[in-house]
Amino acid sequence: MQREKSKERIILGIDPGTAIMGYGLIKETGNKISLISLGVIRLDHLDDHPLKLQRIFEKTSLLIEQYQPDCMALEAPFYGKNVQVMLKLGRAQGVAMAAGLAKNLPIMEYSPKKVKQAITGNGNATKEQVAAMLMQLLNFKETPEFLDATDGLAVAVCHSFQKISANGNSKSYSGWSAFVKANQNRIK
Repeated sequence: MQREKSKERIILGIDPGTAIMGYGLIKETGNKISLISLGVIRLDHLDDHPLKLQRIFEKTSLLIEQYQPDCMALEAPFYGKNVQVMLKLGRAQGVAMAAGLAKNLPIMEYSPKKVKQAITGNGNATKEQVAAMLMQLLNFKETPEFLDATDGLAVAVCHSFQKISANGNSKSYSGWSAFVKANQNRIK
């Protein structure tokens, strides 16, 4: 069944990692979003970095085949103190991106700060604060690998919010509670 592209789209969000990769899928219908799925792909049991990259590509490809998203949003690696870690994360992101490109998906990239800002209104929010906002917005409960999965979900929601804002529906709110109160129709 083909979705009417102008009114509905599925967004795959990925938080790349070489130990655990988080993902989330949402369905956007107009200005309303709903949760399809979220989870993690565990890679910490693998010692070989190229094998981890292969699994990221395979698992991302399977997610794309299973859910048929219209676009993919990824969290950009951030620079920490260890350059080797950043290089490995960049490779993980690149491989996930390649899986999307192989399926002709439009791909967007967001900094961790941008994702946190979009979800909580605070670019320095903790993972727990982001997760709590997503639980409230999409009405779901915790999962065992909760924070890794919600990081991927947050990227998808961030991407959806960018589209909604770009359509001229952007408004200023004094806080999250004001936003929720003014947007009851967007909350499931």
